[in-house]
Amino acid sequence: MQRRKHVHSGAMTWSILAHDPATGAFAVAVTTCNLAVGAAVPHLRHGVGAVATQSMTNRALGPMILDAMARGVPPVLAIQGVLAMDEGREIRQVHAIDSHGRTAAWTGLRCVEYCGHKLGQGWSVAGNMLANEAVVADTVAAYVTRSELPLPERMISALDAGEAAGGDRRGRQSAALRLLTSEDFDDIDLRVDDHQEPLVELRRVLGVWRAMREPRLAEQPRRANFPGITDLDVIEGRFRASGLPVRPR
Repeated sequence: MQRRKHVHSGAMTWSILAHDPATGAFAVAVTTCNLAVGAAVPHLRHGVGAVATQSMTNRALGPMILDAMARGVPPVLAIQGVLAMDEGREIRQVHAIDSHGRTAAWTGLRCVEYCGHKLGQGWSVAGNMLANEAVVADTVAAYVTRSELPLPERMISALDAGEAAGGDRRGRQSAALRLLTSEDFDDIDLRVDDHQEPLVELRRVLGVWRAMREPRLAEQPRRANFPGITDLDVIEGRFRASGLPVRPR
């Protein structure tokens, strides 16, 4: 299936949200036949939840739904309350998950077929302008049955299954994966903005993250260690080990 030209600015796509109560992680994985889906669809907030807003995307929905959930409003009421203010609600699709693993979704009556969503405790999947109903169903099935995988790989594998079922009716172009745990910023924020095989590339980049960024994630500045690593001898040693004969001032 090849990438095709399109003239709209919406995110006709499908995405999966997940929450891991053991680590507090929230994650969103998404793919579409549109440019830079990671800039429009996923919204996450530490301790609160995650939202994906798609189908003629109104990006304001993400922060507003997270604001409501931060006040203790359950996802279903947060979505309903925010969409009540959006006259374009029937062309929107949005789903959300909170820190209790509760999920909710809205697929407007004017979204492009196939469109729909499936919800479970700790996960949700939603999509529109898809090749068929199996895209959502197979994404769910893959996520539910691949519990042995780490959460990021599990989510990409779920999207792979949806792609194998037909994916976006128009083809493929971009993908993104975001995950946060204990901080207000993401542990993982990976985006493939324009690629013939965005999920393949996203998996490759995740592998690079595993090798280059994950081993030093715990020593980066964060709540538990606000300055992070500051030992100049260690920093200089790492520069030299990587072939850079430089030293901090």
